Amino acid sequence: MTTTSSAHSPSGPPPQDSPRPISRAARTAFAANAAIAWLGVVLTVILSGLGAYTEVTVEPGLYGGHPAGVAGALPRLADTASYFTIWSNVVVAVTMTLLARQPLRATPLLRVLRLDSILMITITAIVYAVLLAPVTEVVGWSLLTDPILHQVTPIVTVLVWLVFGPRGWITGRTVLAAMVIPIAWIVWVMVRGSITSTYPYGFVNVAEYGVGPVAGTLAGILAFGLLVMAIYWGVDAALRRWLGQRAGATQIS
Repeated sequence: MTTTSSAHSPSGPPPQDSPRPISRAARTAFAANAAIAWLGVVLTVILSGLGAYTEVTVEPGLYGGHPAGVAGALPRLADTASYFTIWSNVVVAVTMTLLARQPLRATPLLRVLRLDSILMITITAIVYAVLLAPVTEVVGWSLLTDPILHQVTPIVTVLVWLVFGPRGWITGRTVLAAMVIPIAWIVWVMVRGSITSTYPYGFVNVAEYGVGPVAGTLAGILAFGLLVMAIYWGVDAALRRWLGQRAGATQIS
């Protein structure tokens, strides 16, 4: 196992966004991670657009109930694009695609996206397992796409981060910036819901529970997200110490 770092640069550490080589194993892992995430997203979008998913009974105020065929394609796709699951998988897919490039540029945006990728996909897996799976009827094509989106991609993404990092990218500033996308999703869902009176999940169903309880639930999930990031930050620091890396190192190979 080797480490690519700026520690041996004769002129001192290069800029944060300077190009850095990454190992073939890391590139392969990043590319495979991206491919799995893209597979789940693309399959879901295609099947949703075609109306191929089996219609199931949903509680009032939740997405669904659109006309079959072409007539309901746009509303179905708009619903699909509003699920946090899709947002998190897209963030993973885009981030891992960028990480698979050679050479790697450790820009501030990429650092934030990397943290968002593990944060959002972890929240997706946990919320699905705890809140959604017990009350969700999985039938038809969902038997294929649900496991990819909620189980396979989360597990692979976290494992790839643990093994290949990049390390040392989580900072206080990165943590704060990583909250922007989850908060943007909340704003989007609430604004769209105020227009359509429909919501993606039961726990954000304002029509059923009201603004106050939903706001409390979302605040709790955001707080849990901060806890998840703190845990990943601690794990990252521990791995850096264990591997003997300096804080500015960007890649393990």
